[in-house]
Amino acid sequence: MIHMRRVVFIVFAAFLGFSAWAQEDQGRDLSKYANDQFRSDDKYTVETPYETVTVAPVNPENEIKNVIFIIGDGTGMTQISTGWVLNGGHLNLDNFKNVGYSRTTCTDRLITDSSAGGTALACGQKTKYGYIGVDEEGKPLQSLLHYAQEKGMKTGVTVSCRINDATPADFVCHSLDRHEEANIAAQYVDSKVDFLCGGGRKFWDEREDGRNLIEEMESRGYTFVDSREQLAAVESGKVVGLFAPLDMPPVLDRGPILEESAVKAIDLLDNEKGFFLMIEGSQIDDWAHRNKVGYMAEELFEFDRIIGKVLKWAEQDGHTLVIVTADHCTGGLTLVKGSVEERTVRVHFSTKGHNDIYVPVFAYGPHSELFNGLHENAEISRIVRSLMR
Repeated sequence: MIHMRRVVFIVFAAFLGFSAWAQEDQGRDLSKYANDQFRSDDKYTVETPYETVTVAPVNPENEIKNVIFIIGDGTGMTQISTGWVLNGGHLNLDNFKNVGYSRTTCTDRLITDSSAGGTALACGQKTKYGYIGVDEEGKPLQSLLHYAQEKGMKTGVTVSCRINDATPADFVCHSLDRHEEANIAAQYVDSKVDFLCGGGRKFWDEREDGRNLIEEMESRGYTFVDSREQLAAVESGKVVGLFAPLDMPPVLDRGPILEESAVKAIDLLDNEKGFFLMIEGSQIDDWAHRNKVGYMAEELFEFDRIIGKVLKWAEQDGHTLVIVTADHCTGGLTLVKGSVEERTVRVHFSTKGHNDIYVPVFAYGPHSELFNGLHENAEISRIVRSLMR
């Protein structure tokens, strides 16, 4: 009798367990990630999508004259997927037929930062966390931009963060500490980069050492601008544009400064010997850090609109290699709900930091098939350099 009671109890307990499992399995809305208990920062809807472009492939055997290297800071596949849903199932990124992946680890940590990640992309060599344009021993590295200058090409950098922040600095400067921002800014004065636009003006004319880097740049023949109108009026020559004391405001507040500066850079840099231009969608990363999907999405949209304009120009030119990638992924973003037709998403951020998920590499133009497959981030830079020879 006692034995029978135990059997009945076990069967009853098993039935209760099965019922609980079945309830949980069928009622997944009980999950905090799927039961409408979202902060307002976790959902976003786009009322009016933007138009995207379509480009045809160019002759893959053409000689490469220009390189446009576009970096979406913190931009992984989930950021791109979220943007694709919000824009109604269309992005300019859809044009890329040659797509690979990049591993972003640095030499002393699994999870990289923009300094080490950007150095690998800029210089073709992995380095330590926080290092800018130097190897593990602190020795200066030659970036793709420096290599372009050596070949007589014009060069440019345009970003929406401080121009002396990690990623832009990786292409121009050298430092053992990304936080030495005043020192990094000063290195731009003698950099001979033809086109520089971004934020961070306080590091140029409100310096503790009393230097006015803007005046020093002007004495070297640069035109200084601090507004969209002034930038639009420039017709030739070297340019330094500083549009905010630190990072620029969010894109819906600042307007299309990055988009316009990218177009202006191409216009001013285009020449017989070719050019190298680095464009960074800097604040995709910033708003992923803050776990604000709407702000992040709007930065991604501007980034993608820039890609559309670059691709149309490269299609007509036929001799321009376009690379789009990221230094790392940010926010542990997961797309958990949404509708392409309604252009709405709900997401979950698992972290406010970076992670080590592979990031995409998109390539367009001559020899772009070389970027297919899985690469270390530094290898992307080395392939670009080999094609610039």
